[in-house]
Amino acid sequence: MNNIEKGKLGEEIASKYIISKGGKVMERNYRTKTGEVDLIAKLNGELVFVEVKSRSNINYGYPSESVNNKKRRKIINVAKYYILDNSLENLSIRFDVIEIYLKEKKINHIVNAF
Repeated sequence: MNNIEKGKLGEEIASKYIISKGGKVMERNYRTKTGEVDLIAKLNGELVFVEVKSRSNINYGYPSESVNNKKRRKIINVAKYYILDNSLENLSIRFDVIEIYLKEKKINHIVNAF
């Protein structure tokens, strides 16, 4: 399985996970000129921007470690655009990371990751 396939599988698993927690996935792979957000969801009354990171192993570190400052800034800028474009200024928002460990079939949801 290549990295694109791992990413798509991870996003599918994360989407199902959010739905199982009572959330609703509003967007998948939402793109603007400045970047992309894997998932945008409504969960527990909040608008949640989710970065999904999938790994087969941790040889190169934990999945969330790859969400560096540059990636965070891009996600925040995309979130600002999405909020303004959809007139959602009054919603509470947060930024989460969902780590998917493919071999172990494990999910680690980091709420308010940044």
